[in-house]
Amino acid sequence: MSSAAPDAPLGDILLRSLEELATTGDVDAACRLAGLACAAMRHSDIRQWKRFNAFLHRWSSRAPEPGAG
Repeated sequence: MSSAAPDAPLGDILLRSLEELATTGDVDAACRLAGLACAAMRHSDIRQWKRFNAFLHRWSSRAPEPGAG
């Protein structure tokens, strides 16, 4: 994983981290964390909320079914 720029907004860093987590195989954890970030940003930063919401739409279909495994 490449390091984030020192002046990168926290949302950008978190999103990059979740992308890395998902691409390395832990889609379920990445989606759960993205859901928490999405909920936290819903009323404070709509731009970041949209980015996390898009992440969830992109990755949630790849997450295991609840209770599977």
